[in-house]
Amino acid sequence: MSESETNADVPPYRYTAAMAAEIEPRWQDFWSGHGTFHAPNPTGELADPGHPRAGAPKLHVQDMFPYPSGAGLHVGHPLGYIGTDCYTRYKRMAGYNVLHPMGFDAFGLPAEQYAVQTGTHPRITTEANVERYRGQLRRLGLAYDERRSFSTTDPEYYRWTQWIFLQVFHSWFDPSDGRAKPIEVLVAQFEAGERETPDGRPWAELSGVERRQVINDYRLAYVSEAPVNWCPGLGTVLANEEVTPDGRSERGNFPVFKRSLKQWMMRITAYGDRLVDDLDTLEWPEPVKLMQRNWIGRSRGANVDFPVEVSGAAGGSVISVFTTRPDTLFGATYMVLAPEHALVDSVVPAAWPEGTREAWTGGHGSPAEAVAAYRAQAAAKTEEERTADGKVKTGVFTGAYATNPVNGVRIPVFIADYVLAGYGTGAIMAVPGQDARDWAFAEVFELPIIRTVEAPDGFDGAFTGDAPAINSEWLNGMGVADAKAAMIAWLEEHGHGTGATTFRLRDWLFSRQRYWGEPFPIVYDETGLPVALPDSMLPVVLPDTDDFSPRTFDADDEHSEPETPLSRKKDWVTVELDLGDGPRVYTRETNTMPQWAGSCWYELRYLDPHNNKVLVDPENEAYWMGPRDAADCGGVDLYVGGVEHAVLHLLYARFWHKVLYDLGHISSFEPFRKLFNQGYIQAYAFRDARGVIVPAEEVVERAGKWYHGDQEVAREYGKMGKSLKNVVTPDDMSEQYGADTFRVYEMAMGPLDVSRPWDTRAVVGSQRFLQRVCRLVVDEDTGAVRVTDEPLDPATRRVLHRTIDGVREDMDELRFNTAIAKLIQLTNTLTPLATTSREAIEPLVLMMSPFAPHLAEELWRKLGHPDTLAYADFPVADPAQLVAESITYPVQVNGKVRGRVEVAPDTTEDAVRAAALESVAEALAGREPRKVIVVKGRLVSVVV
Repeated sequence: MSESETNADVPPYRYTAAMAAEIEPRWQDFWSGHGTFHAPNPTGELADPGHPRAGAPKLHVQDMFPYPSGAGLHVGHPLGYIGTDCYTRYKRMAGYNVLHPMGFDAFGLPAEQYAVQTGTHPRITTEANVERYRGQLRRLGLAYDERRSFSTTDPEYYRWTQWIFLQVFHSWFDPSDGRAKPIEVLVAQFEAGERETPDGRPWAELSGVERRQVINDYRLAYVSEAPVNWCPGLGTVLANEEVTPDGRSERGNFPVFKRSLKQWMMRITAYGDRLVDDLDTLEWPEPVKLMQRNWIGRSRGANVDFPVEVSGAAGGSVISVFTTRPDTLFGATYMVLAPEHALVDSVVPAAWPEGTREAWTGGHGSPAEAVAAYRAQAAAKTEEERTADGKVKTGVFTGAYATNPVNGVRIPVFIADYVLAGYGTGAIMAVPGQDARDWAFAEVFELPIIRTVEAPDGFDGAFTGDAPAINSEWLNGMGVADAKAAMIAWLEEHGHGTGATTFRLRDWLFSRQRYWGEPFPIVYDETGLPVALPDSMLPVVLPDTDDFSPRTFDADDEHSEPETPLSRKKDWVTVELDLGDGPRVYTRETNTMPQWAGSCWYELRYLDPHNNKVLVDPENEAYWMGPRDAADCGGVDLYVGGVEHAVLHLLYARFWHKVLYDLGHISSFEPFRKLFNQGYIQAYAFRDARGVIVPAEEVVERAGKWYHGDQEVAREYGKMGKSLKNVVTPDDMSEQYGADTFRVYEMAMGPLDVSRPWDTRAVVGSQRFLQRVCRLVVDEDTGAVRVTDEPLDPATRRVLHRTIDGVREDMDELRFNTAIAKLIQLTNTLTPLATTSREAIEPLVLMMSPFAPHLAEELWRKLGHPDTLAYADFPVADPAQLVAESITYPVQVNGKVRGRVEVAPDTTEDAVRAAALESVAEALAGREPRKVIVVKGRLVSVVV
C-alpha cells in the first residue's frame, strides 16, 4: 500500500499485509498437519511407500545450522535458508524426493556466559532460544521435515557424538594403507611380532600398563601433554583456529599464552594428504578449496640432517630440518633455530668461538647471555610480529656450527624470531640466494649468499623462480623438479636425509574447560590412563549444576591453572562402575568437547534421526548420501552457508566423516559434495556528530540529508548487526508486508552468492508484484475468480514458454533474482490482456510458488485444485514454442557490418548466402566475392 493510500482506498480483496497475516499461518498449519514436506526414507520408521515421491530420484539439501542466540534472527540470517527453500520447493515439484532438514547447534560459550551473568541454567535459555528460532523459521514458510529436527544438546543426539568420539579413540591410522583401522588390528600386529615395540622388547614382556601406553600413542584420539593456547581471561584452552593473529582470543579478545597442559587431541594430521587430495572431488568454490589447502599447508620436500659441533669438539647433536627446496642445499650458508627449539640449550658453548663477529653476539659477553636475552625479547612478540615480511631481521649466534652434508662446509647456527617452533621442525637451513627472508637476514649479519638457481641477468635479491641449477656440482643444469628428485635420492643413498611431506596443520585440540558441552565418554583408573566407556553406558549425560563458570583469572596471569566446572561436581566425578572386571572406582574426564563436535556429523543424523540402534541405517545413508558412481565422493547434494566456516567447521567435519568411512559406518568419503556460499545482507548505519551510532529506524531523510530528530547524521554502510543498530527482523517484515513479500524481496535483491544492501523502502516493489499476480486471478473488488479457459494468442504463448524455459534454467543454477525478473516480465505481459487465461496463469502460479508459497497455495486453491501444489508438476516448456520465428543475420563485408537479412530458421545455407549477397549488393559495387562464409544462426561474412 502506498503512503497516499488509506484503508478506505484499499479494495477488499487486494493482497495486503492483513491478507497475508490470515493466509500464511493457515497454510503453515496445513503443511504441518498434513506432513506435506515429510521426505520418505527407503527403510525404517520414516519409510512411506505410499508417499508421492517414494522411489523418486533423491535430493539432499542442507543449510549450515544456526546457533540459536537470544537476539533471534535478523533479515540477514535467513537469506540462505530462503534460498534453499526456494530451490527444494522447485526440485520437489520437478519430481525429486527432497530431504531439507533444519537443526540447531546449541552447545557453546555464549549460552554459558549468559548463564554465568544471569544465574539461569544454559539449558533453559538455549531451549527458549531454539523455540524462538523455530517460530521465526516457521513464520517464513520454510518447508522443513520437522520430524528430523534436533539440537546438539539433546542427550539422544550427543549420545552419538560420544559414540563417534569412541570410534576415533578405538582407531589408529595405518600409513601403509592410508586409512583408519580398529585398534585391535594394531594389537594383533604387536602380538604377532609384525610390528616392533618402541623399545624393542617383545610384546609379551610388556606389562599391561606398558601395553596400554604404547597403544595410546597410536590412537586417533589421544591425551597429550603438549603446548596449548591457555586463555586465563576465559579460563579455557583454545584451538589454534580460535586465536587471532595478534595472539588474543577470538571471543573476548583476551591474551593467550602457550602452556603445556594435558589435553585431548585428535590426530587430524594423519589425514593431511587425503584432506588435500580429496578437495579435487568436490564441487566447492575455488576460493574455499584454496583456503583449505593453505590451512592444511602440505609441503613436499626432504628432511635433512646437519651434524652440529660445539667449540670445535664433535657433539652428538644433529639439527634436522625440513625443506621444500632440497635442490638448493649447496647454497645453505647458515642455519636458524627457533628461540624455543629444544636443541638450543645443548648446542650453546661456554664462550664465543674464536673469530666470532661482534654483530653476531648482540653485544653480550657469552653465547648463553646472548641466547637468554634474545629469547626474552622474542617471547614478548606475537607470531604475526615475528613473521612480518617487512620487519628488520634480528637474531644472535648460538656459538655452534653445523656441517652442510652435501659439501662439508661449516656453517654458523643462529637463533632468530622469524623461525617458529610450531612450524616444521622449528629449524631451517638458510639459503639466502633463493629465499627473501634469508637474504634479508644474511645482509644484516654479513653472511655469504650463494645462488643455486640461475637468476636472470641484472636480477637483484633472492630468486625463487624455476631455472637451471648452478654452483651445485652434480645438479648443475637441471631444472628445479629434476634437481629436487636427484638431491633426495642422494640424501637417502648417503644417509643424510629422506624425502618427506609436512603440513602446516596441527592436531586438533579437543578439550575445553567449560560446562556447556558434551561430556567425554572416558574415565580414568588408578593408573591415570584413560578407559573408554562401553556403548551401553551412553549417553554420559551432562550433570546439572548451579556453578557453570570455569575459574577465570587475571587476563595476564599466564601461570594460572585450569579449573573446570565439572571438576567441582565431586559426586559425578568419582564413580563406581563395572566395566567387565567387577565394580571399581573411576574418575570421570572433567573437560567437555568443543562446540565443533556436534556440527561435525549432523548431516548424518538428519538421515535417520530416531535410530537408537546404529548411527544411521546403511540403506538410508547410501540412498541420501552414497556415491553416484565409482568416481563420486558422495555426501550432501547441496550445502549452503557462509564463507566464514570455510576452514574450521568444514575441515573438522571432513576429518570425522573420513574416519567413519574408513571404519565402514558410511559409504561416502566426503560429507558435502557441493558447497554454495551465500552473501551477506548489509545495511546503512548512522553516526551523530559525536561519532555515536544512532538507531537506523529513527533516522529520516530530508532533502538528500539524514536526520536523527533535528540533528544531521552521517550515513555509513556495514554488515547488519546489533553493534551498528541497523537490525531489521524478519518478524517486522512479515508483519508489515507478509512473509511471501519478504521472501520475494530477499531473493530478488541480487545473486545469492553476492552481498547486497538492505532497503526496507524497496520491499514494496515485491509486494506490488504479488498484488499484480493476485489481480490476474481474483477481482479485487468482488473476490470473484476472473480466469477463463480461453487459449492464449500465439505471441503470448511463446512468451509463456520462453519464461518457463528460462525460469527452470535459473532455478537449477540458483539464479533466483533472474527467475523472479522473468516472472515479473510474464506478469506484465499478461496484465493488459482483456482476460486471464488458465493456460498462462496456472504455470505462473506454480513458478511463483517456490518464492511466495503461501499466496501460491491460496491462488491454486481458488483455481479449483483441492490438493497442495507442493507436489504439482513444475511447468515444462514446449520445445516447439522455443523455436524463433525468424533469424536475423548481420552481413559483414571485409569485417564490417554492411547489412542485415532476416530469414526463417529452417532456411538453407545457400538461400541465406543468396539473401545476404543481395542485401549488400550496393556495398559490393559489382565486385565478385572471393569467399562467402555462413556461420549458422549468427552471421554471414563476405570477403572481397
